[in-house]
Amino acid sequence: MPVPIIKVEDVWFAYNEKVVALKGVNMTVYPGELIALIGQNGGGKTTLAKHLNGLLKPKKGRVLVKGMDTRTTPTHEIVKVVGYVFQNPSHQLFASTVYEEVAYGPRNLGYEGEELERRVKWALSMVGLEGLENENPYDLDYGKMKLLTVASVISMDPEVFVLDEPTTGQDHRGRKILADLCLKLNEEGKTVIVITHDMRFVAEVAKRTILIADGRILMDGPTRDVLTAIDVLRKAAIKPPQIALLSMALRERGVDVNAITINEALEEFRRLFSASKGTS
Repeated sequence: MPVPIIKVEDVWFAYNEKVVALKGVNMTVYPGELIALIGQNGGGKTTLAKHLNGLLKPKKGRVLVKGMDTRTTPTHEIVKVVGYVFQNPSHQLFASTVYEEVAYGPRNLGYEGEELERRVKWALSMVGLEGLENENPYDLDYGKMKLLTVASVISMDPEVFVLDEPTTGQDHRGRKILADLCLKLNEEGKTVIVITHDMRFVAEVAKRTILIADGRILMDGPTRDVLTAIDVLRKAAIKPPQIALLSMALRERGVDVNAITINEALEEFRRLFSASKGTS
C-alpha cells in the first residue's frame, strides 16, 4: 500500500458557535490520485480543501501532509507540497504583469535566471497564455485570469494541486484546457484535487469522487459509482450529469448503456448499433 500524501483524521472545524463546517471528517489521499470534491455551497468542501495546505487549522483532529502536521508546520513549508488555486482570481492575483505573477512563487522558492525563465514559460504554455507575459492580469477576461492563477501555481511545481471551481467563467476552450491540464498533470504523477459544481467536468476528469454535505462525507469512491448513486446524491441536492441520467433511464427500459460522459455514450450507441446490424 502506498504511503498517503495527505491524511485527514477526525477533523472538526467551526467558523463560530453557530457554523460548524466540518464534523469529524476522515480522508486519505494517495500520490497520483485525481479527485473531485463535490457538494452544495455551505456543505464543507472548500473548508476541507483549505485544510489541505494549512490555510485553515482543525479545531479538533489533524491533517498530515507528507507527515507534516498542518497545526504546527509553517504554511510556507506546506505550500511547497500543496499548491492551492483560489476560486476567485482577485484573491490570488496582485502583480502588475502576467510574467511577474507567474514568477512570484518560484522566485520565493529561490529560483532565478534560466530556471525561473523556464518555469514561467512552461507554466504559461500549460494554460495557453503564451505571449501575454507583459499584460496586466486585470486586463485579462475572467476566464484567462482563472487560467493565470493556475499557471502561478504550476510554476512552483508542487506535488499536489488543489483547484477551487476551476471551470467557473470558462468558455468551451478554457474548460477543455483545464480538463486536459488536470489529466496531463495527473499523468505526470501529480495529485490533483478539484472542488467543483460542474458534474460534467467531474465525469470527464475525476477518477475518484468525494461527496460532502453538512460537514460530513456522504460517499467516497470511483467517480462512476458516486455519480450514479441517485439516492445519495439527492441527499446532497446534487444532480448527476445528464448523460448519466439518460443511461439510467435507458437501462430501466432494458437498453444496456452505462455512460456518464458524452464520449462514453457515443461509444455505447455505436456498440448497440453494430450489435443491432449484426442481428438483423
